[in-house]
Order: sequence, then structure tokens, then C-alpha cells
Amino acid sequence: MAAEPSIRLANAPVSYGAFELTVTREPGVPDAERVLAAIAAAGYAGTELGPPGYLGDGPTLRARLAEHDLVLTGGYVPLRFGEPGEELEALEQTLDLFDAVDNAPRPVLADDCPHAAGIEWPRFLDGLARAAARARERGYEPTFHHHMGTRIESEAEIERLLEGSDVPLLLDSGHLLAAGGDPVTAVRDWRDRIDYVHIKDVSLERLRRAPDWASAWRDGVFCELGTGDVDLPGFLAGLAGYTGWLVVEQDWVPRAGEAADGQIAAQARNRTWLAEHAGI
Repeated sequence: MAAEPSIRLANAPVSYGAFELTVTREPGVPDAERVLAAIAAAGYAGTELGPPGYLGDGPTLRARLAEHDLVLTGGYVPLRFGEPGEELEALEQTLDLFDAVDNAPRPVLADDCPHAAGIEWPRFLDGLARAAARARERGYEPTFHHHMGTRIESEAEIERLLEGSDVPLLLDSGHLLAAGGDPVTAVRDWRDRIDYVHIKDVSLERLRRAPDWASAWRDGVFCELGTGDVDLPGFLAGLAGYTGWLVVEQDWVPRAGEAADGQIAAQARNRTWLAEHAGI
């Protein structure tokens, strides 16, 4: 009898300090080879893309993934849905890299406008529909990532997006709790729309003491699994029967002179925590 499909675990370059705001800008960011080796050594089966080009061009990406026996799970694509200057170049660039691998990674669509900008829903949803259609034309099913600091962060905003769009949901336990939501309730209520998961823990004490979200994020508001305020056992229990990717993300912003060694060790501990507390 064939084994039942199960959750597969991945990590992401952002957990190691590599993302759009740090790569080529911050000296403490480890190179792609070191990050992929660390992800594989910790026991993860996959990785997200990180900034397009960080893991290399198409042939290099394919070779590196094969070398470390990793699957590319998805790639973060921030877009200005429905706004002046909206264009899909970032999406096309990510999909071009996806074309180099054998599986079908997920375009992780996210808003690229600040929350304070406000939202005109018909225009936003039209822009999201255009991006989703383009991804599907190229053979990839998109998912939407609610995100602190953007126009889609609260439970009410996520609900409105789900009502007005057919795009599946990437549920992020950390971003939802930071926005005042309940990840345990969310995983139950939106279960039929969730097709990709970011698992994070959050220190609400760090969030409260920070003057704004950007400061909290840089101060390490996303902490190691089991050390913050997300009800991770309840959240994981709500994922019973889920068979997609569960991606550990613990955003890290390197400070001047700070090496990546500690963060690499933290991602190994996160993998161990999931094995010990969730049997994954």
C-alpha cells in the first residue's frame, strides 16, 4: 500500500539573512552555497528562491538544488496590484527561474504597497487577477502571502481578499499573530483555501516595545520556534491532513559585524523542534 502523502519541510534564504533588502547590501549575508548547504544539513527537503539571482541563474540554480538534494518550493513576488506603475516584470523574472527546475514551485504573490496607503479593493483585485492569470498562463499556480506592513495584513483584509479572488492563501502564523489575528482560528476557518504555509514564532514583547513594525522586524520579532507567543501546537494540529509545503521562516536582518553562524544553528534547532513537537 502506498504511503499517505505528508507535510514536507523547507526553509528559506531570508532565515539566513538573504532577502531583497540585504543581498549585495549587507556584509553579513552568507553566500548561496553556504545557505543551501545549511538548509540541507539541517534536514529540510526544500528551499524558497530568495531574491531572483541569489541562488544563481537557471542552470546554476538547477545544479545547486541537485547538489544539495533540495526542491525549490516557491518564490516571493511583491507587486503593486492595481497601482500606477504596476508591472509584472518581477513575476516574469521569477517564473523564468522556475522554468529551470523539474517541479512546479509556487509564485508567492504579495502586496508591495505600505499599509498606510490604503486600498481600493476593485482596483487591487483586478491587479491580483492579472498577476494570477499570467502565472497560470505559464503553468504555475500562484498563492497569496498576507504580510505585515502591506495593505493585506489583518484578518479582515485577508477575508476580503479571499472573498474577491480565487487565488489560494499562503497562511503565515507569525505575520497573522503580529497583525492581531489568531493563527489557530485562521487555519481552521480558511483551511480549504490554504495551499502553502509559513511557520513562524513571534515575540509579542519585542513587538510591543518597538516604535513601528520595521523596527520590530529588525529587532528580531520573529524568534525561534517554541520561544515566542504563537500557539504552535494548536496551529500544527489545525493542519492535520495538509500535504503541502511547510516553510520555516525566521527573518533575520544581519547587524554590522554579525556573522551568520548563530542563525544557521537556529534553523537547525527549528528543524529539531518540529521533529520533537510535531513529529515532522
